[in-house]
Order: sequence, then structure tokens, then C-alpha cells
Amino acid sequence: MKRTTPRIAKGPSQRQLRVGELVRHALAEILLRGEVRDPEIEAVTITIPEVKMTPDLRLATAYVMPLGNSDATKTVAALDRNRKFIRGAVSKRVNLQFAPDLRFRVDETFEKGARIDALLRSPAVRRDIAPDTADDADSD
Repeated sequence: MKRTTPRIAKGPSQRQLRVGELVRHALAEILLRGEVRDPEIEAVTITIPEVKMTPDLRLATAYVMPLGNSDATKTVAALDRNRKFIRGAVSKRVNLQFAPDLRFRVDETFEKGARIDALLRSPAVRRDIAPDTADDADSD
């Protein structure tokens, strides 16, 4: 008997994850080798923590973060200017039926992690987390 219950997608498929990782590695290699001839891109080291693919694998969103004190929005703008060249270079490295269109976004997970870390180190949170030493002394 055939199942009539529709399947509910709970996140990206294994294929989306695998292709996203292939595109991420290709982008990293292109940037590492300095294949993109743009002064703003050549002047900074760029980290690509994640690439998310759409279910049809036609659009790749690359989350990028320039290392150092570089302006992330300028780096993303430079990557956007060179999108066609980068797309062609990625398509040579990743064997897909269609070369995915690329979008570049600033990765904000580092900033979020730093904010959470700062909150956890704040005196108010430390006071709440630390064991109450007065109660321990009374119990003796």
C-alpha cells in the first residue's frame, strides 16, 4: 500500500549540503590562489564558513567574512562585482548540470558569538552562575 502522508522537509537535503560544501571548497580555492583580480579582494583574506544551496541547486548563497580589520560590506560588494568570473571558475571545479548563481552575504555568526561570549562574561551573569558561598558556609 502506498503512503499518502506528505513528507515534511526538515532542513537541507544531503545533496544540498554536499554540493554546498563542494562550492565552498571551490570558492576558497579560487580566493586562495588569487584568481580574482580585484584590489579589494586581493588585499584581504576571506573566510567562507558556509554555502547554502537552494533545493534545485541553482542558487548558492556564500557567507563570507574578511579577516582582520576589513570592511565586510566592501568585500561583499567586490565579490558581487566579480560574480560572473567567480561563477565560471566555480563551474569548472564543480561538476553540475547548471552552474549555480552566486550570492554573497556577510557572515554574522562571529559577531553573534562574540556578543554571547561578552554576555556570559558580564558581572551580572557571573553572579547568577557562581555558586552561592554564603549558603555553603551556613550548612557547615
